[in-house]
Amino acid sequence: MTKAIRIHHPGGPDAMKWEDVPTPEPGPNEALIKQEAVGLNYIDVYFRTGLYKAPSLPLVIGQEGAGTVVAVGGNVTNVKPGDRVAYAGAIGGYATERVINADRLVTVPDGIDFKTAATMMLQGMTAQYLVRRTYQVKPGDIIVAHAAAGGVGLILCQWAKHLGATVIGVVSTPEKAELAKAHGAAHTVVGYDNLVAEVKRITGGAMVPVVYDSIGKDTFNISLDCLAPLGLMVSYGNASGPVPPVDIGILSAKGSLFLTRPTLATYTAKRADLEKTAAELFDVVLKGAVKIQVNQTFPLKDAAAAHIALESRKTTGSTVLVP
Repeated sequence: MTKAIRIHHPGGPDAMKWEDVPTPEPGPNEALIKQEAVGLNYIDVYFRTGLYKAPSLPLVIGQEGAGTVVAVGGNVTNVKPGDRVAYAGAIGGYATERVINADRLVTVPDGIDFKTAATMMLQGMTAQYLVRRTYQVKPGDIIVAHAAAGGVGLILCQWAKHLGATVIGVVSTPEKAELAKAHGAAHTVVGYDNLVAEVKRITGGAMVPVVYDSIGKDTFNISLDCLAPLGLMVSYGNASGPVPPVDIGILSAKGSLFLTRPTLATYTAKRADLEKTAAELFDVVLKGAVKIQVNQTFPLKDAAAAHIALESRKTTGSTVLVP
């Protein structure tokens, strides 16, 4: 038997139950992995609450993890038993063992431990596509990043600085402001009530070419007002709730703006893109340009406590669940 956190109906943290489940068998194109660490992400909350619809119930949530390959099914050639692997974007992570399509696994290089690998895949690959593909951050850019002390935020700040950009990090507390500054943010703004004025001051009125917004409903219009003409609004999360329907006329009124709602799933749908994204992430981490901050560790069975901490903004950096 395997242990897993399962949800039988959408709800609060108490909807997550620590249960025995049969150890799965890998089918064709699949691998069975013994999980050494599981990453915690806000998308887990979305699936738990029902904001994102469960494919079926009961549901094992969790989008990323790292561990050791135990067995493989037919047609699997990219991994073998004994390999150290990690993944992101494949639901079913809150378990001691799981099967996964082997095509979604990447081999973890020496020099990166399981905890770091488990917490860097979803957040790190998200940061990669945000700064390298959705908008290609360039030397001299001034950019705005919301939740700058969060998991994606700390990685994005460091990576953008590594690329030569000046980061304005938006955070919720003075303590988080210090953390964001220590990880590459040149400027920090606590709260978003005066964000537009601060961006205007810092940029000398020019405003910014891109805003990375993972907050959603509460910050959407404020973020648009931070953009220069032809700027890009990247809405990649809903921490405050989903953005209400938008009259696209607002984009023209505010300067012919661009708006995108990207997902990691789309950016890594092709195996070649997944490999390239992961390779770039591993490279900047091994070089020391990006440091992964695993600031909280919870036993997997206590995932409810981890969710409470995440939703109450008590966490910083990355959080790992250990089976």
